[in-house]
Amino acid sequence: MRPSLCLFVLMLTAWTVSCQAPEESKTADPLASLASLEWIDLSYAFDSATLYWPNNPTGFELEAEAEGMTEGGYFYSSYSLSTPEHGGTHLDAPIHFSEKGQKLDELRLDQLTGAAVLIDVSELALVDRDYRIDTAAILAWEKENGQIPEHSIVLFRTGYGKFYPDREKYFGTAKMGLEAILELHFPGIHPEAAQFLAEKRKVNAVGLDTPSLDFGQSKDFAAHQVLMGHNIPGFENVANLDQLPASGFYVVALPMKIKGGSGGPLRVIAGVGRL
Repeated sequence: MRPSLCLFVLMLTAWTVSCQAPEESKTADPLASLASLEWIDLSYAFDSATLYWPNNPTGFELEAEAEGMTEGGYFYSSYSLSTPEHGGTHLDAPIHFSEKGQKLDELRLDQLTGAAVLIDVSELALVDRDYRIDTAAILAWEKENGQIPEHSIVLFRTGYGKFYPDREKYFGTAKMGLEAILELHFPGIHPEAAQFLAEKRKVNAVGLDTPSLDFGQSKDFAAHQVLMGHNIPGFENVANLDQLPASGFYVVALPMKIKGGSGGPLRVIAGVGRL
């Protein structure tokens, strides 16, 4: 078994065993613990409907290079794909907004896998398209659920995932090009909250169900700057956050390993213990 897989199984086992009675934990099987998790897909498929930043000149393209029956009598298909780094469910590597930040291929596996929490701010975000998640929202969650453990992955649910892939409802405008940037309205993270998560809670990664870590009207992308300045990657356009509990789940977020990349398509999943 590869070292990274061993680490993954051991971490899952420790998390699962901690919830078991003492006599059960003595005989816990790591693979059985892993198999007991219910896995939830937090990623949108990449296709012609995938949403990209309004001024992206291109989107997702999948072109058939071969498709059909061969002279040998068997079916064969092969495709080429093209996509900007930042669109659909994707990861922002720290280099995206930090000159000395990690590039996509430099991210460690322990930054992208681990115990996670979900902070639901949808009640406020859905009535204010310019809502910014502040430290007060985090502290309110902690009052009910306990302090966020260090090295956690923190996911925010704004409720805007229900609008994807409707561009107008998701971005706040149906326009494309540079003129659309001025009309973007969707929630994001306040830079003070980003600072709190980075310095006080020392989280491994942060994600949410909107097009950006920063709110749509941001001009300086301050939340990006703070998180990336601490080498904390971000997940954007995360799906199905309404299916997660507030805590007690495990996230695996593995992007395409693009050497030198500032980000890339992300397949992120969450393992939830079955009761």
